[in-house]
Amino acid sequence: MILAIDVGNTNIVVALFDGAELKNSWRISTDKNKTSDEIGITLCQLTEHSGIDISQIEDVIISSVVPPIMHSLCNAIRKYFKHEPMVVGPGVKTGLNIKYDNPKEVGADRIVNAVAAIHKYGKPLVLVDFGTATTFCAIDEKGDYLGGVIAPGVNVSMNALFERAAKLPRVEIKKPQTAIGRNTISSMQSGAVYGQAGQVDRIVSKIKEELGTKDCKVIATGGLSVLIAPESETIDVVDKTLTLDGLRIIYEMNK
Repeated sequence: MILAIDVGNTNIVVALFDGAELKNSWRISTDKNKTSDEIGITLCQLTEHSGIDISQIEDVIISSVVPPIMHSLCNAIRKYFKHEPMVVGPGVKTGLNIKYDNPKEVGADRIVNAVAAIHKYGKPLVLVDFGTATTFCAIDEKGDYLGGVIAPGVNVSMNALFERAAKLPRVEIKKPQTAIGRNTISSMQSGAVYGQAGQVDRIVSKIKEELGTKDCKVIATGGLSVLIAPESETIDVVDKTLTLDGLRIIYEMNK
């Protein structure tokens, strides 16, 4: 069994794979102040909760967009799981031809998503990841990673409204009953859900135009994908385990 860990700005997603089978997954808060012992004990408790002894973990692979947490996380893996973790980055084979001006600028999560999407859905592709930022990735018919778009995520936008507009409250992000809000909360929810869906559709349309094809799948992933995708006219598939599958695939390429 392998442990796959995806470190995002808001959450860390941990998954347990037995071969290609996803046995279990968990989501915990990203806390850059946690010690290696705190992280290690949490990971041990999660795996043991599934009835898995940590001695059954054969290896660990990590992707991260939060450098400050990596020292403690890697030390936790060494101390509690007795493995040197594989970290997605330079020197790790992905099979991806990155056409970015500076390939090192591409986040590990975007690389992992692209690897998984090509493996699972073919090419060309547009990937939309609803995380702290909403990111878009363009994959052409040759499988080259061309680049993409980075926009504020839903939660970031709503938090900015709460923090900068004195009379606006912090609200739960969910689909309102109508687009025309009849109170402040439903008006903000409408802006969050339909505004994000409209942004997605416009950006995806521009990416398809630049790819020179309308015949490409649009894959959505990330925590809020199940909320936004039904309101989008361009998203074809929601795959909430895309990043985790990508980590497993990259591990198999390198093991």
